[in-house]
Amino acid sequence: MTEALRDLVIVDFSRILAGPYATMLLADFGAEVIKIERPGGGDDTRSWGPPFADGESTYYLAVNRNKRSIALDLSDPADAATARALAARADAVVENFRPGTMERYGLGYEELRTADPGLVYCSITGFGTDGGADLPGYDLIVQAVGGLMSVTGDPGGAGMKAGVALVDVITGLHAALGVLTALRHRDATGEGQRVEVSLLSSLLSGLVNHASAYVAAGVVPAAMGNEHPSVAPYELFPTADRPLVIAAGNDRQFRSLCGALGRPDLAADARFATNTARVAHREPLRSELTAALAGRTADDWFAALTAADVPCGPINDLAGAFGLATRLGLAPRVDLRDPRRPRPVGQVANPIRLSATPARYRTAPPRLDEDAGAVRERIADPERGGPG
Repeated sequence: MTEALRDLVIVDFSRILAGPYATMLLADFGAEVIKIERPGGGDDTRSWGPPFADGESTYYLAVNRNKRSIALDLSDPADAATARALAARADAVVENFRPGTMERYGLGYEELRTADPGLVYCSITGFGTDGGADLPGYDLIVQAVGGLMSVTGDPGGAGMKAGVALVDVITGLHAALGVLTALRHRDATGEGQRVEVSLLSSLLSGLVNHASAYVAAGVVPAAMGNEHPSVAPYELFPTADRPLVIAAGNDRQFRSLCGALGRPDLAADARFATNTARVAHREPLRSELTAALAGRTADDWFAALTAADVPCGPINDLAGAFGLATRLGLAPRVDLRDPRRPRPVGQVANPIRLSATPARYRTAPPRLDEDAGAVRERIADPERGGPG
């Protein structure tokens, strides 16, 4: 089966999450990704745990399949020369060191583009390369200073982070898009370029309607718990056993909700007849809906409201979430077999479905430096164009 990115070679100097997530997405569609790691310990996430699966960090396993690993000490001239040789044969380089680090090792964009004007060079930083160059780019810090924590959690609270490193994930998606866009330009013109993405800029973009409220109307949003600033009902409600989320995004859905609850009178109430009115009267609306939902379980309401075309759902844990995705035919999990491991490595499937060139799961996340011999041999062979 054809892989859309099968001719691409990417040398990946990134570690932890944003960069590795971006390069794994590209690797799933055929790109050959050579992961450069620090000798001795490798990617920091190799030691991030628990949890571990057969002694390996599940954090590391999450974002490193379909890659090769070679350990290089970039402060060692010989290893730095090997890294430059790899970059010279690559289509793209991805790195997330602090600004100036790659230049110190002779691996900066300006130096590498001299050898290969068609190189696409993606730099991922926390706060850009100007005034924020010296600031450490940790997801939690960016969630705090970038405003995400101010709109997450209970009203009047101290701020709450998202349950995952969401900023890293958003940034990784932007990095992958940037690399593909630059490669498209390179294929058309032969000209490479530098791609820069930062965690802070990615978060501000990812705040979408909240950010737009500020830049377009001067409104500074605040945390509202599970409520929505512009839509009602769009929040969490108690039922007879556990909470249920209801998201009636328009007046038709609200009327359907009221009918399914046996309260069609609510849709005729002037306080609730339109979304704007419901937002203005969300407290009495919440009281009415809470009373109507109290007599049945979340699963009962999920079935009844879904049948009435009302968007809703119970709060699942991860087991419930994967179970739902499996029942819906989304095939959310793959198990990669590796003869060097005692059992298959569980992986979350790539969410992008392509009809002609789907993602492929070729190899489990590599052990540290396990591909060094093959990579070095390929570099040394002048008849072979790529490093892997």
